[in-house]
Amino acid sequence: MALTLAAMSRVAPVYARGVTIQQEEFGRLGDGRPVAMFTLERPGGIRARISSYGGSVMSLEVPDRAGRPGDVVLGFDDLGGYLRIGGYLGALIGRYGNRIAGARFALDGVEHRLVANEGSNHLHGGAVGFDKVLWTATPQSAAEGPALALDYLSRDGEQGYPGNLSVRVMYTLEDGALRIDYTATTDRDTIVNLTNHTYWNLAGHDVGTVLDHRLAIDAARFAVIGPGRIPTGELRAVAGTPFDFRRAAPIGSRIDGDDEQVQLGEGYDHSFAIDGADGTLRRAARVVEPTTGRALEVLTTEPAVQFYSGNLLGGLRGKDGAVYGRWTGFCLETQHHPDSPNQPAFPPTTLRAGDRYQTTTVYRFSNTD
Repeated sequence: MALTLAAMSRVAPVYARGVTIQQEEFGRLGDGRPVAMFTLERPGGIRARISSYGGSVMSLEVPDRAGRPGDVVLGFDDLGGYLRIGGYLGALIGRYGNRIAGARFALDGVEHRLVANEGSNHLHGGAVGFDKVLWTATPQSAAEGPALALDYLSRDGEQGYPGNLSVRVMYTLEDGALRIDYTATTDRDTIVNLTNHTYWNLAGHDVGTVLDHRLAIDAARFAVIGPGRIPTGELRAVAGTPFDFRRAAPIGSRIDGDDEQVQLGEGYDHSFAIDGADGTLRRAARVVEPTTGRALEVLTTEPAVQFYSGNLLGGLRGKDGAVYGRWTGFCLETQHHPDSPNQPAFPPTTLRAGDRYQTTTVYRFSNTD
């Protein structure tokens, strides 16, 4: 029987140096393998809970402008929620985040067929993506704060991908920030596009919709989508469209208009081309929740960020009995554009044998007056 967050007793820290990492059992998979939950905490700062199943960020407690902590991440109380419902809540996504049209791509003239798990398309790594595997979790000593290394070997042919891909994701709890470093190597040329699928609600995971959150995205262009939310290959200027978040605006201010792109996404479910040089750590987005004063700044080395406004959330029973309905959480998934292997105008996602994939994303928290 799965243990709940409230019911689990704490064990001694496995690493302590002014900060702590606690490890607890969070239940067992059907084959008996134990799933661990790790709590990373800084005194007077933020506290994160991360599962070895799917590498999921299960909770993140952040103080508001009055210093009161609140959990700003949507999730489930027990392992059963992640196994039965899933929904990618908080999870690591791979090998390829987002959609690949027709569940196929060509690499050096050879076509590779992937598992189709969204109609005829391939979504978030397939039917058994990185969100549905048990990662090897190891607490780490980091100068910046408590850290957790998650390792997984994706075998050649898994979900149709070529090559044995060795992946490491490092979560580090810095001062006021959660940093995620992704690295991977392969023994055969393949494609890689890793991301994290945390749903945020800065008012609190159980406090209504995110429509009043004020969002700014540092992007002058977004990827136009067609049927199935597959990009057409066009990067369109945001100026004069509901996708212009270069100046902060409420998420809900233009979400239900008659714009064709908004209607195709049933809200926002689009990739934005981040301003600045790819590979450099720069700001992608900033979100402010006016009631609590909590602010989230997203920095990344990736070329794009997928802004998803939680359009398909519908009545999920989450932590503490909360019901997650439409628009009760948003995602800012730093990554490459969807369907990049089939879109020659987009930055490439090929990882060659012997090369190293490496990206960084930082979720930095503060408060407004």
